[in-house]
Amino acid sequence: MVKADDRKYYFRQIDKAFFISPIVDMEKVILDTMRWADITEEKLREKQLITTGFGETLSWEYLCYVRNHPVNWSVPTCILYGDKDNLTSQETIHKFANDVDAELTIMQNGMLFFQDAGRKKTLIYNLLDKLPKGNLITDLN
Repeated sequence: MVKADDRKYYFRQIDKAFFISPIVDMEKVILDTMRWADITEEKLREKQLITTGFGETLSWEYLCYVRNHPVNWSVPTCILYGDKDNLTSQETIHKFANDVDAELTIMQNGMLFFQDAGRKKTLIYNLLDKLPKGNLITDLN
């Protein structure tokens, strides 16, 4: 397994991806955040940047970027999703998994950040066990 921020593997072809409670529809996250903060698109367009009362900064430029650059994903994928994820709904994760033909595993009572590291590692290793052995990089630290 390669962590997304591991630069030494940047140009390496991905044979299989493993996502842990991923954000799969950033536009929906932004629009939900705007709704929670009672901010309209018109207001965001006018001000360009707005910091919400709960500390998130919303950007008109970023919302436009997200809309103009939809996700295009074709790598075989396994997703570990916590059913208590507060940013990505079950409907959204199921739609994404179906759209990209990903294997979806739902962790009961799991949250976006999977506070319990031991439980997370166990679930990840269970997913990895489903793969043929070979060129897996399994640095989970």
